[in-house]
Amino acid sequence: VDAEKPTKTTKAIKKDFASAVANRRTIYALNKNITVTDDRLKEIIEFAIKWTPSSFNSQSGRAILLLGRHHTKFWNITRDTLKAMLPADKFPPTEEKMKGFSAAYGTVLFFEDQDAVKKLQEGFPAYAQAFPGFSEHSSGMLQFIVWTALEVEGLGASLQHYSPLVDEAVQKEWNVPKSWKLVSQMPFGNPVIPAGPKEFQPLADR
Repeated sequence: VDAEKPTKTTKAIKKDFASAVANRRTIYALNKNITVTDDRLKEIIEFAIKWTPSSFNSQSGRAILLLGRHHTKFWNITRDTLKAMLPADKFPPTEEKMKGFSAAYGTVLFFEDQDAVKKLQEGFPAYAQAFPGFSEHSSGMLQFIVWTALEVEGLGASLQHYSPLVDEAVQKEWNVPKSWKLVSQMPFGNPVIPAGPKEFQPLADR
């Protein structure tokens, strides 16, 4: 983490659970003009890691908070990886998308520790095939908690999936343990353009 803001922790914004869930949306247009401190961001991630439910209390969720040059570095890595894979005439839209993510304030990388999953498989062989799926369920809850908590702080975010394309580079750049499986990436920042209207299927059909 490169701290670029005052370290004073801000007071949490009060909001009821239903409003927080409803207001959490995918927002792509983000910039760096946030008032939340880096310490507060770290506090949010640590809270989510601690309290997210996990199968057999395995606590397999892991996260890395990328700020400053580390945030920019990640999206440069992703851009360069995709550029090497795509035809030149197909790359410009992808490049613009990478610029948008890089314009955000920071990125949360979400991982699942496969050593924790293997430990459960060895300890409870009857459920061995199910534990990888249980791990993904737990990761989804962790991502949702972080995303919603960021919304409560007045921040916008989106959820991206560039794994496994960038896994090796991420492990090398940030010395990530090999047992950590990259699941998703969440760029976040100040919302520039709010999310549009959301359409819903009839609840009776669901």
